[in-house]
Amino acid sequence: MYRDKKIAVIVPAYNEEKLIAKVLKTTPSFVDHIVVIDDASSDRTGEVIIAHQGEDSRITFIQHKANEGVGGGIVTGYKWARDHEIDISVVMAGDAQMDPIDLPRLLDPVVEGKTDYSKGNRLFTGKAWKVIPKTRYLGNGVLSFLTKIASGYWHVADSQSGYAAITLEALKTIDLDTIYKRYGMPNDLLVKLNVYNFRVQDVPVTPVYGIGERSGIKIYKVVFTLSFLLMKLFFWRLKEKYIIRDFHPLVLFYLLGLFLAPIGVGFGLYLLIYRLFIGPVAATSALFAAFFAISGLQSLFFAMWFDMEYNKELK
Repeated sequence: MYRDKKIAVIVPAYNEEKLIAKVLKTTPSFVDHIVVIDDASSDRTGEVIIAHQGEDSRITFIQHKANEGVGGGIVTGYKWARDHEIDISVVMAGDAQMDPIDLPRLLDPVVEGKTDYSKGNRLFTGKAWKVIPKTRYLGNGVLSFLTKIASGYWHVADSQSGYAAITLEALKTIDLDTIYKRYGMPNDLLVKLNVYNFRVQDVPVTPVYGIGERSGIKIYKVVFTLSFLLMKLFFWRLKEKYIIRDFHPLVLFYLLGLFLAPIGVGFGLYLLIYRLFIGPVAATSALFAAFFAISGLQSLFFAMWFDMEYNKELK
């Protein structure tokens, strides 16, 4: 136990035969349960886990029959923790990219009741730019910005970090079956936490790379796919939180801005091209484009400000 709280570490693993042993061996002794989910690996990951299970009674081994993605593995672990009444559940990847030394730092604000979900932030330290591959760093930056808008947690800076601790109450409240099961799982979870007004706190953690881990992620594809996911999640959050549960005028500002801004910008670009290649444009047309663009952007900024104010207590 850790400060009188039962702790479970959830370890999703897919083809991690080389690194999963390191994760299991370095898990701190205060952790009560280590729930390892083999996501239908094609290598010896399952065999390695079973071998260590004989040496460490804390290990629970769950094997998926078909690959469900990293999010699917985490959800399976969360369900186990929820059903076994575990006070706090922490996700640690099977590729040893999450330093166990940082675990108490994640647990403390949750144990002390300061937050419901503490999330590792690898970008706090100056090492991040040097350690994290540049394409992943930049892709993370884009997705983190979009996640701020989609989730309403404007203070969360490293959306793609899966190193996080969550309370039993949160796991019992959220419908785990609806969580996105692939790489966008942390983004989806943040949106759902916000709808239920759970507090989220950023915690500095050490970025770990270059230890033999392999990533099949193609950043440009991930950014493209998750951008559409975040757009859907954004509108879902507006509906669930600001229309169904508690109406807030920021919805009207968002809708007005999303309607006016594209029209103004699009018409303005059309007029610019017309002026450059064809001839003069009417002053009234230019004013019309400027009015729509400025009004639309102003509405969006007001909506974001309202959203920040509404959620400022959730950190």
